Amino acid sequence: MKLHLEIWRQAGPYSEGHFESINVDDAVSQMSVLELLDHVNNGLIEEGKEPFAFASDCREGICGTCGLMVNGRPHGLEKNQPACQQRLVNVADGSTLKIEPFRSAAFPVIKDMIVDRSALDRVMQQGGYVSINAGTAPDADTLHMDHKTAEFALDHAACIGCGACVAACPNGAAHLFTGAKLVHLSLMPLGKEERGRRARDMVDQLETTFGHCSLYGECADVCPAGIPLTAVAAINKERARAFFSNKDH
Repeated sequence: MKLHLEIWRQAGPYSEGHFESINVDDAVSQMSVLELLDHVNNGLIEEGKEPFAFASDCREGICGTCGLMVNGRPHGLEKNQPACQQRLVNVADGSTLKIEPFRSAAFPVIKDMIVDRSALDRVMQQGGYVSINAGTAPDADTLHMDHKTAEFALDHAACIGCGACVAACPNGAAHLFTGAKLVHLSLMPLGKEERGRRARDMVDQLETTFGHCSLYGECADVCPAGIPLTAVAAINKERARAFFSNKDH
């Protein structure tokens, strides 16, 4: 398979970036986007040239490390798949792929396709934890939680924090990410003590760093974990609950 690639090259956060053209004559349809970049980099290294920098880790779709744009879409052309699981099987021979970093003011470029996503970490630092009594772990049956609620919480806990939702949103909002965390933690038996404080602090940090929700739902369309768009409602719901209860829990 022959492909024409336009790959973003940027030496550092304060450098001017540009697209670099690369022609690949021997791509394989079963390659992932990351494997395609590996293949390109191997060729550059053999020629004594600098390879493109991009982030990856597990390559199993669970770590959230990989993140880039392919033809303007976070992760790749397929819906709800991380970059490491995006195959070239549906890419036509002779196609052009434009590969670049996540585009968001909250995600400054570090180098090439690597961006700084610590803004998501700062949201979690404001309340992404639970309070427990130190000591011996309690028996499992002392924490009552029905199966349906547990499954609903786990569905939202599946968020891998990749930041695709932010890159997809024209306003650079992180409401799907933050809402998923608020839904998950609000349903758990532990952590009730800081529920109100968590909502206030996490949402304040969200609105300080990220844009407002666009209401279009692009975020759910690209989320590799399949977080439902309804998670966004938790932003106002949990904040309103904290305001009217006027309590930390």
